[in-house]
Amino acid sequence: MFIFIKGELKMDSMEDKTMSQVTVKDLMIPSEKVAHVQTNNPLEHALLVLVKTGYSAVPVLNSSYQLKGIIGKSIILNETLGLERFEFERLSEITVEEVMDTDIPVLHEHHSYIDGLKAVINDPFVCVVDNEQYFDGILTRRAILKQARNNYYLANQTTYQ
Repeated sequence: MFIFIKGELKMDSMEDKTMSQVTVKDLMIPSEKVAHVQTNNPLEHALLVLVKTGYSAVPVLNSSYQLKGIIGKSIILNETLGLERFEFERLSEITVEEVMDTDIPVLHEHHSYIDGLKAVINDPFVCVVDNEQYFDGILTRRAILKQARNNYYLANQTTYQ
């Protein structure tokens, strides 16, 4: 149930938190449920993971599960694009680490809903890490938009069940 108390929207379903108290941790997908590749994987493996999962990009982790970057289909295809054709034979020769995007935004579990909203404006997901860059999960644009939708509908009602 959702109710307004002292001007704040209260949500019984999210541990009695007001919207201003919702954090990235409340909305993120934990690392155990997120497809990823490792820095030393060949691009061939990364492309297989992307195609099998249907994702356009996935996090790249080192052997200690620290976030190092993101690899996506467009990066891989650009890397295999030759002058006259795609050179797919190069996929097994190049590692993810050589071409991954390392200039990526990150969030921490304690960041607010608004911090998460700002972070996913330009990306379909943002990685969540701890203070030592260990990968905790991802915050998706979908999770943020679902929360925004719920807020909108609930703000127009005093009680919702």
